[in-house]
Amino acid sequence: MNYLSIPLPSGVRPVWAAPRDETRLGTILVEAGVLSAEALETALVQQRRSLCRLGELLIRRGLATEDDVYDALARQAGVPRWDPATAPAAPDLIDRLGAAACARDGCLPLATAGAITPVATCNPQTFDAWRARIEKTLGPVAMVMASRGEIDAGLLGTRRQALVRAAEAVPPPHMSCRSFGTAPVRRQAVLAGLAGLLMLLALLAVVAPVTFFVAIASVAILLLLVNIGLLGVGLIGAAKPAGTSPTAPAIARLPRISVLVPLFHECRIAEMLVRRLSQLDYPRELTEICLVTEASDSVTADAIAQTTLPDQMRVFVVPDGTVKTKPRAMNFALPFCSGDIIGIYDAEDAPPADQLHRVVRGFAASPPDVGCLQARLNFYNPQASWLSRCFCVDYATWFALVLPGLRRLGWPIPLGGTSVFFRRDVLERVGAWDAHNVTEDADLGLRLARYGYRVGLLTSTTMEEAPFRTHAWIRQRSRWQKGYAMTWAVHMRAPRRLWQDLGPWRFMGVQTLLLGSLGGALTAPVLWSFGLLWLGLPHPLSGHLTSGQGLALMVLLFLGAVIQALGHWVGLSITGRRGLWASIGLMPVYAALSTVSITKALYEVAARPFFWDKTEHGISPPTTPTIDAPHDPSRA
Repeated sequence: MNYLSIPLPSGVRPVWAAPRDETRLGTILVEAGVLSAEALETALVQQRRSLCRLGELLIRRGLATEDDVYDALARQAGVPRWDPATAPAAPDLIDRLGAAACARDGCLPLATAGAITPVATCNPQTFDAWRARIEKTLGPVAMVMASRGEIDAGLLGTRRQALVRAAEAVPPPHMSCRSFGTAPVRRQAVLAGLAGLLMLLALLAVVAPVTFFVAIASVAILLLLVNIGLLGVGLIGAAKPAGTSPTAPAIARLPRISVLVPLFHECRIAEMLVRRLSQLDYPRELTEICLVTEASDSVTADAIAQTTLPDQMRVFVVPDGTVKTKPRAMNFALPFCSGDIIGIYDAEDAPPADQLHRVVRGFAASPPDVGCLQARLNFYNPQASWLSRCFCVDYATWFALVLPGLRRLGWPIPLGGTSVFFRRDVLERVGAWDAHNVTEDADLGLRLARYGYRVGLLTSTTMEEAPFRTHAWIRQRSRWQKGYAMTWAVHMRAPRRLWQDLGPWRFMGVQTLLLGSLGGALTAPVLWSFGLLWLGLPHPLSGHLTSGQGLALMVLLFLGAVIQALGHWVGLSITGRRGLWASIGLMPVYAALSTVSITKALYEVAARPFFWDKTEHGISPPTTPTIDAPHDPSRA
C-alpha cells in the first residue's frame, strides 16, 4: 500500500495514511476473489433488513473471514492494519480513555513516540464521530484498522484487572451494597445487633406475653392483608378484557441483540444450552450470544471445549476479583457486547424460538421510558417432585398476576434474573448491575424506577429447571430473600432521596413489596398458630379474644386462604398449566419453607452478604410439561 507521510516535527516518528478508496466494500471483496457477485447481492438484500454492517454480515454468514473484511476496510479507509508486534497497546492511554469505554467503542490507543497517537478501531464508520472526544484526551490521533477480536485481545492483555475493578463498581456508591460487610468489625456489629434484637424479643415474650403476641399478630395480619391486596389487584386485572394491544410500528431494520449467559460450574448443561439457544430464529448476524465464565471454573471451560459453538456464540472469561457473582460477570462482559438490546439467559433456559423477535416488537411498540422487557418464566420439570410442582404454581401466580398487578399500580417491578431485556443505553445510564448484590435483578428493577423508567411485561414464556429437592430450594430462596433485604437497605440508606426519586406512592410500593415479602415469611408462624384456637387448643390469646373477635379472625384467615387459592388457580389457567391445579392444596406447606429459608438469609446478611449460593442445574431432566392453550389477558 502506498502511504502518504504526515508532516511532523523533526525527530518524531511519522504515522501514515493513504488516500481513501471510494470503492464499496463489497466490490473490493469481489475484485479480490473473496466472494462472488451473486453472494454479494444476496448479502446486500439481507443487510437492507437489519442494522448489521455488511462486513459483520459476511463474517457471520461465513462468506468472508475477519482478515478478508478488515483488510478490505483498511484499503477503503486508506489506513494500515494493526500489527501488535510493532505497535503494542498503550496501557496508560487506555486508562485515560477508560478501558470499558474502549471496549464499548471498539478502539485501542497504541504506543507511539510521535505527536500523533495511532488508535486501532474495528468501527471505521464511526471513528470520525469519536475523533473529537478522543482528541480532547489524547491529542491528534490517526486511525489504524483492527478486527473486533484483535481489539478485545489487546484490551484484555493489558487492562484485564482495570476492567475487573470497573465491573465491581459500576453503580454509584449510594446505589450499591458493595460497602456492606467489607469490614469484620461491621459484620460483628450486625451479628451482635441481630442477637440483641432476638434477646429483646424473647424478653418481651416472657415479661408481657399477651402484649407481645398481640403486637406480632397485628403485624402478621397487616402483612397478610397487604399480600392479599396485591394478589387481588392482579385478579381484578385478569378479569378485565385485555383491550387492544399497541401495534408495533413497521420495523424497517432489525436491531442487534446481545445475550449474556453467565455460567458457573455447569458441567451438565453446556451442550443442551448451546442446542436450545441455537434454535432462536432471530437473524444470526444480528445475534450475539456471550457465554460468560469464571477464570477459576475449569469445569465449565471443559464442558464448553467439548461443544461446538455456532458463529453467533463466543466465550468471555472473567478474571478473579474480590467477589464471584453473576452480576459482576455480566458487568465485565457488557462493554464488549455489540448489541443495541442486551438480554440475559440462565444456563438451563429453554426460550421459545421467536422470543427475540417478540422482544424487538415489544420495544418498538413501547414508549422510550420502557427501558426493560421481562418475559415470563416457568418450569419444564414439574413432575420431578411435589416441590417442583408447587414452584410452577408459585411462578404462574407471580408472572401472570402479581407482576401485572404491580404494573397496574405503577409500582417498581423486581426483575427476574433471566429472560429480561434492556435498551442498552438505558442499562448503561442506570449503572448496569450491582456486582455485590445477590438479587441484582430486583435491585436493577428498583434503580430503573428511580431513574424514571418502566418495565414492560412480555407474554412469551421461557422454560427453566425447577429445584425439586428441599435443600436446593431453600438455598435458592434464601439467596433471593437476602438480596431483597440488602436491596431494601441500599435504597433506604437515604430515604428522603428515595422518596424524591419515586414519589410517595411508589415509595410505599417499595416498602410493601420488599418488607412485605420478608416480613410475611418471618411472621407466618404466628398466623399458623391461630389454628390452635380453631381446634380449641391452648394459645397465647386464649381467653383474651371475645367470641366476635375470634370469629372475625377466623373469617379473615379463611378468606385469605380462599383468595390465595383462587390466585393460584387463575395464574395456572392464564399460563396454560391447568394440569397442576391439584398442587394448589400443597401451597401452604410450600409457603412454610420460606420461613425456614429466611432464617438462613438473615444470618447471611450479617455473616456472608456477598456469598452467591448457586443453584445447581442439569439435575432434573426436562419432562413433557402439560401446557394447555393459555388464556392471556395481559399484553407486552
